[in-house]
Amino acid sequence: MGCCCDEDDGDILTHLNPSSSTAGTLDPSTFSSSNVISPMNSHFMALSCRDTLRIIFEKLPIPDLARASCVCRVWNSVASEKEILTKAFRAPWKLKDVVGNPLSGSFWRDNGLGKFAISHRIVRGDSVASLAVKYSVQVMDIKRLNNMMSDHGIYSRERLLIPISNPDILINRTCYIELDVYAKREVAVLYPDDIPDKRTSYLSNRISSEEGKRRVIDSLKRSMQVDDETAQYYWSVTNGDLRAALSEFSEDIRWERRVGLA
Repeated sequence: MGCCCDEDDGDILTHLNPSSSTAGTLDPSTFSSSNVISPMNSHFMALSCRDTLRIIFEKLPIPDLARASCVCRVWNSVASEKEILTKAFRAPWKLKDVVGNPLSGSFWRDNGLGKFAISHRIVRGDSVASLAVKYSVQVMDIKRLNNMMSDHGIYSRERLLIPISNPDILINRTCYIELDVYAKREVAVLYPDDIPDKRTSYLSNRISSEEGKRRVIDSLKRSMQVDDETAQYYWSVTNGDLRAALSEFSEDIRWERRVGLA
């Protein structure tokens, strides 16, 4: 089954106005003004007008915007515009701005509170427990977000990502889309005074380029001991989540062994 976005831009008009493709084969008496969209009773031509679509899509929440992008090519094109995506992403939390371009387009499909984190630069005396108290979050939530097995993991890092427990923190703030190499996921990060810490290593905290993506995929390829195409496949199907990619790959290997393919 092909993707609905594979339809020609004009196909949507055919669906909305059945009489244009089935005239002469259907009994006109079976239709009424209430069940046929036509130029006489609808503004259906507006549904292929990019300017009109922008006005409509700007009012949609993220889940509905994702659904709209699957209707046809023209809808997908408009719904994928950066301005519309960022506006929908910001709206529920009253964010001031979202800076950066995610490596994975699926980043925009979810703007739940778990998508955000505070960047905390580690200083002498910090511990996971003290940070949990400072930010009113759970120790395990900090460890889970930063992919830490123990408290000792804090000493090899320049910063930790802190989960956000109070959504009011996001009001009128600017967040930065980053792929954190320790957390192994893309996160919308908040900084003190909304200014990224220039002292923190770029490669440790911000990878927002194709070069960065290449580094991550190469790391995934080495961990899996597979070719480049296989690594990119698991990166893609797990929306850039390295832990999920490794888990998915391991599960596939176990299945192949059970059925005797490996």
